[in-house]
Amino acid sequence: MKQVKWRWFLVALVLMIFCPPGAVWAAPSVPNSSASAARILISGHILDSHKDPVQDADINVWINGKLHRGTKAEKMLSQGDGEYLVDLELNHSLPADSSISVEVHKSSFKLVRETFTLSQSARRGNEFFFQKDFSLKRVLGPAFWIATLVLLGVYAMITLEILHRTIVAMLGAAVILAVSAIFGSTNPAYHIISFETAMHKIDLNVILLLLGMMVIVGVLKESGIFQWSAARCFAAARGNILVLAFILMAFTAVTSAFLDNVTTMLLVAPVTIEIALALGISPLALLIPETLASNVGGTATLIGDPPNIMIGSYAGLSFLSFMQNLAIICLIIMVPLFIISKLFYGKEYHEGKVEDPAAFARALKEEHRITDRKLLGVGLAVLALVICLFLTHSIWHMEVSVAALFGASLFFAYALLTGRVRVQEFMEKEIDWATLLFFLFLFIIIGAVEESGLLSLIADWILEASRGHMTAAICMILWGSAIMSAFIDNIPFTATMLPITAYLTQVIPGSQSGVLWWALALGACLGGNGTMIGASANVVTVGIAEARGHNISFLKFMKIGFLYMVISVAIANVYLLVFY
Repeated sequence: MKQVKWRWFLVALVLMIFCPPGAVWAAPSVPNSSASAARILISGHILDSHKDPVQDADINVWINGKLHRGTKAEKMLSQGDGEYLVDLELNHSLPADSSISVEVHKSSFKLVRETFTLSQSARRGNEFFFQKDFSLKRVLGPAFWIATLVLLGVYAMITLEILHRTIVAMLGAAVILAVSAIFGSTNPAYHIISFETAMHKIDLNVILLLLGMMVIVGVLKESGIFQWSAARCFAAARGNILVLAFILMAFTAVTSAFLDNVTTMLLVAPVTIEIALALGISPLALLIPETLASNVGGTATLIGDPPNIMIGSYAGLSFLSFMQNLAIICLIIMVPLFIISKLFYGKEYHEGKVEDPAAFARALKEEHRITDRKLLGVGLAVLALVICLFLTHSIWHMEVSVAALFGASLFFAYALLTGRVRVQEFMEKEIDWATLLFFLFLFIIIGAVEESGLLSLIADWILEASRGHMTAAICMILWGSAIMSAFIDNIPFTATMLPITAYLTQVIPGSQSGVLWWALALGACLGGNGTMIGASANVVTVGIAEARGHNISFLKFMKIGFLYMVISVAIANVYLLVFY
C-alpha cells in the first residue's frame, strides 16, 4: 500500500515540475498566425550629399519607441551600392498606429532618423512594406581628422624622403586600419574604414597591369634590345651631339609611351651615361632632357605613366581614348623641349667632340649588341600582341591588366621552358615588388580619406570656386595638378584626385566628354617634370646618376624642369580650351 502511495506522489511531483497549472487539462489551442505575427520590410538607398552610395552604414529600427532586432536583421548594414534591406519578423501583431523609426548612422556622417506609422506602408496580409531613401551629410569628426593627418604625414615623409615611400605608405595604411579596429570598435566616431572596405578600395587592375609589364620588359631586356637601340641612336646622329640629344629624347618619349617611363629610364639611363662620358660631356646634359621626354611620352598612352594607369582604371577609359586625346598634344609639347634643351645645354653639346664618330659608333655596336635574337623575336611578337590587345581591349570588354598578364605569361613561360630565365633570380631583380606594394597601401590610404570625407570637401571647394563653369574647372584641375605634382609624387596625388574629378565630371555641365580626366592626366604627368621628386621616372634617373658619381641637385633639375613644366602645361591648357 505504501508503495502505491509513493508512486502517485512521484507522478504528481513530475506533473507539477514540467507542466504549468492548467496545461495538462486544457485542450490544445491552434495559434492564429495571421493575427499573432507580423513582418516588416524596409528598403531603399543611402546616399551622401554627392548622390554617391554610402557603404556599411549602421541601420537601427525602433518600433513604438523600442529598439528592435529581427530574426533576419541582427546586423543591418548598407551594401556597396548604398542599397539596404531591413527584414523584421515579429511574433506578435501591431496596431495600425504603431510608430516605426529608422535610424541611419556612419562615422563622419550626421545621424539621420525618420519616423512613420504602420498605416503608411504598402500591405499584403501581415507583411508591411516601406520604401525609404536617406541622404547623409558629412561631419568633420575624429575619423576625418585622423585620416587627414595620416595623409598629410605620408605626403610629407615621401616628399622629404625620410623613409622609403613603400614603408611610409605601409605605415599610414596600418595606422588607419589599427585605429579603425581598436578605437572604432568602442567609439564609432573613430571608425575610419573597415578592413573589408579597404580591400575593395585596392585597384588590382593597376597593380596587375604594372606586374605584367614588368615581366614583359624584364624578359625582353635579356635580349639586349634597349642597349642596342641607344647605340643605334648615336650612329644615326653621325657624331652631331645636338642631333644625338634630340634623337635620344624622341626615342625615350616613344619607348615610354608603350613600356612606361620608369622602365624606360631604368634601361636607357646607364647607356646614356656611357655615351656622354665617351663624348666628353656631362651626362646630365643628356639625362635631364631624356627624363623630361619620358614623362611627356608617358602622358600619351594609358600605360605610359602610372597616373594614367590609375585614371584609366578608375574612369573606365580605353587605351585608344588616351591616344586619341593626348598623343597629339604630347607631340606638340616635345617641340619646346628640343628648344629649351638647346638653350640650356647647347654650349656643352658644341664642346663635346668625337675624333672618329664612325669608329666610336662601331665600338658602341660591338659593346651593346643583340645577345639573343630568338628571344628578341619572340619578345617583339608578344609585345605586338599585347599592344594590339591594348588598342582593342574595349571591344572585348577586357581590362588592360588581363592583356598585360596574358602577354607576360606567354613570354615568361617561353623563357622558362627554354632556360633563358631563372625564376628565383628574375623574381628578385626584375619585378619591383616595392612599387607594387606601394600602390596597394596607397589605395587603402586614399580609400580611407575618401570614406572620412576629405575628398568630398575638396571637390565641393573646387565646384564652388569654379562656380560650375567647365573652363574654370579645367584650369583649376590642370594647373592645380601640375603644381602639386611638381612637389609631391604624382602617384599619391593622382589617387587623391580620382574621386574628386569623377564627382566634378558628373555635376559640371559640358564636362561629360571626359575633358576633366584629360586635364588631370596632363597636369599630373607634365607637372611631374617640375622637380626631381615630381615623378617616379625622375627619382629613378637621379638614383642611377648618383650611383655612377654624377649628382643631380634639386635646384639644377628644377631650373630646366620647372620652366619646361610651365610652358608645356600652358600649351596643354590652350589645347583643352580650344578643342573641348
